[in-house]
Parts: sequence; C-alpha cells; structure tokens
Amino acid sequence: MAVSRKTVLAIKSYQNQAHVLVNNYLLADPFIPYTSILGGMLLCKVAYDLTQLISTFYFKSYNGLTKIQRIEWNNRCISTLHAIFITVMSLYFVFWSDLFSDQQHYGIVTFRSSPLSVFALGVSVGYFLADLGMIFWLYPSLGGMEYVIHHSLSGVAVAYSMFSGEGQLYTFMILISEVTTPEINMRWFLDTAGMKRSFAYLINGVLIFFAWLAARILLFVYMFYHVYLHYDQVIQMQTFGYFLVFVVPSALAIMNLMWFGKIVKGLKKTIAKKQ
Repeated sequence: MAVSRKTVLAIKSYQNQAHVLVNNYLLADPFIPYTSILGGMLLCKVAYDLTQLISTFYFKSYNGLTKIQRIEWNNRCISTLHAIFITVMSLYFVFWSDLFSDQQHYGIVTFRSSPLSVFALGVSVGYFLADLGMIFWLYPSLGGMEYVIHHSLSGVAVAYSMFSGEGQLYTFMILISEVTTPEINMRWFLDTAGMKRSFAYLINGVLIFFAWLAARILLFVYMFYHVYLHYDQVIQMQTFGYFLVFVVPSALAIMNLMWFGKIVKGLKKTIAKKQ
C-alpha cells in the first residue's frame, strides 16, 4: 500500500524525536548511571520471565519442582546471565582495554573511567539490587546472611565506583570473580535434577575448584599487589573510596577462602565416592 508523504514525514519526525531523547537523556553521560541501573533491573525481570516460560516447556524436571525451587531455578539463571556479561566486560577492561593501561597517559589510574565502563557497572548494580530484593523477599530460601553481606558489600562498592569514577579498575578486577557463578549454579541444577553422582557433576566440581582458585584467590592476590605498586595513586582517592579499596576486597577475600575450604572438602568427598 502506498504511504502518503504526510505519514512518512510524521514517522521521520517521531524517529528524530526518539533519537534526540535517547542521545540527550538516556545515553547522555550524566544519565548513564541511572539508565544502566534501571536497565539492569529490567533485564533481570525479563530474564526471570523468559526462564520461567522456556523451562516450563523444555525442562520436564522444572514442573516437578516446588514453588521455591522454581523461583531459585529462575533466579540462578539470572545470576548466570549477569555473571557472563560482567565477566566479559571486566576481562576486557582489565586485560585488553587501554583505559587502565600503565602504558597510556590518561591521568591517574584510580580516576579513569569511560561511558562504557560506567554502563557496565550500572547494569551490575541493577542486578545486585534486584537480587537483594528477591533474597529479602524469600529470606532465607535464596540465601542466608552471607549472601546479604556479599551482595550489600558488592553493590555499595560497585555503585560508589560507578558514580564517583574512582577505583573502577579494582572494581572490575573483583567482578572477574563472577566467572565462578555459572559453575556454582550448574552444580545446583545437577543436584536438583538428581545427577549428583554423575560424571558431569564431578567435572563441574573440578571446574569450580580451578575457577575459584584463579578468580577468587590468585586474582585477589594480584589486585592487592597492584594496589601496592600504585599506592601513591590509590592514596589520592576520597576517604570512602580508599576505605572500599581495602575493606571490601579484604572481606570478600576472607569469605572466598572460607568457601574455598568447603569446595575442597566437597570435591574430595565426590572423588572418594567415585573411587
């Protein structure tokens, strides 16, 4: 059907208005933190609904779960998607991007940021807020106090880094530890599906061990070493940012070591049963 010239002009006018709205407001530098947080929360809702829809039709075991188990199933799918997203972004900024490279002269490394780095952190803050809301709503079904402490510390540190622009390099280093989340969630899925004695469960346990060792133990050591080498720049941060650089990673490192002990015990038990 032929479209009148008036209709075409009206459509182009709406397109131009939408383009101006997105560029001048939604994606403008001052608004990126807020739009990315809201976007992260919205994506969590979409992922939850899609997981529920897809699992109902394609996973027979899903319909046999209790209501709480189905909610946790959906919640773990959200955390897996977030973990993949933030791990990829963090690896890019820490190891491939020139933004935080010592070879570049962009100013003090602890004060460097970009619209993309702010956006990535904002999505992560949105996830932490959404996940904390679900944890409190169903407490303690989705996790006990250790999860509340972990998410609260992580959310505050990421939000501060995003809004202030301080210490984003160290924030991304810590967020690389999310690479262990998909394996932890897969362990729960296999256990829930009655596959705790399967070979897949054993392989997943081995992956958890090495991923945890690399991302939550050795990488933390590297981060503290990097802080030591750049202490003259770290000390120029605001008091709260300086506090977060040392306190939050230290608290998370202690929790990681405690959980790592449990992972080692669990892996030994699984291997012993296989033998």
